[in-house]
Amino acid sequence: MARQPTSRSSTGAWQWQRTAQTQRALLDAAREIFTEQGFTEASIADVVERGGSSVGSLYHHFGGKSELFLALWQEHQAAHEAAASEAVAAAKLAGEADPTELFCAGARAFLEGSWQRRDLAMLFFAGDGPPGFEVLKRRRGGEWIGQNDALLRLPDTALDRLYTAILTSLIGEGAREVALSRTRRQAGRVIDAVIEYARRLMLGGSWKPEAADTAGDTAGDTAARPAARDTSTRRSAGTTAG
Repeated sequence: MARQPTSRSSTGAWQWQRTAQTQRALLDAAREIFTEQGFTEASIADVVERGGSSVGSLYHHFGGKSELFLALWQEHQAAHEAAASEAVAAAKLAGEADPTELFCAGARAFLEGSWQRRDLAMLFFAGDGPPGFEVLKRRRGGEWIGQNDALLRLPDTALDRLYTAILTSLIGEGAREVALSRTRRQAGRVIDAVIEYARRLMLGGSWKPEAADTAGDTAGDTAARPAARDTSTRRSAGTTAG
């Protein structure tokens, strides 16, 4: 016979644990079904059957199929950011201060996550998601650019924003190739290649045309875009790609 809760606090803890377990089971089932069938073809019935739950429970915890998909994406993004931030923090703790090396440390951790969760990476690269998902992806990509810009300590000019966007796009496309790799060895070679390409791009820094030709443009750019970035995206740890 199962042990019954003996107090209100223990009842609450038990209910919370049960809720967390149900949510985890549904997320894991959704991950399997979505990666097997794609978002459009997947059905709620398949998800709840795989998760050992009910349609009512799924709607109670998530609201529907779209919300399940977005919850998986948010977890994937959070794992990327945590890994990259931890890698940058570890490099700083070891005495590294060069922005290029810090960027590469975060980028490598991000790319490793694309191999570890390659089923999810390919799901989100596939273009088969709920309405509005591509808009969310673009917005998140902009946040990654802002974080990388802060990590690289670049001024707020059009050319520096472009430079950061190119580096961020390199990591994002590299993540796709990592997820497509058939073996861990192949994925490792892709990761090494992406880091090498990033180092080459960063070797000379962002392009600086003749100061006499751009002094007016730079001033105008800064004046015209005083709030070009949301400072909330400038997290000191730094991360790498969208």
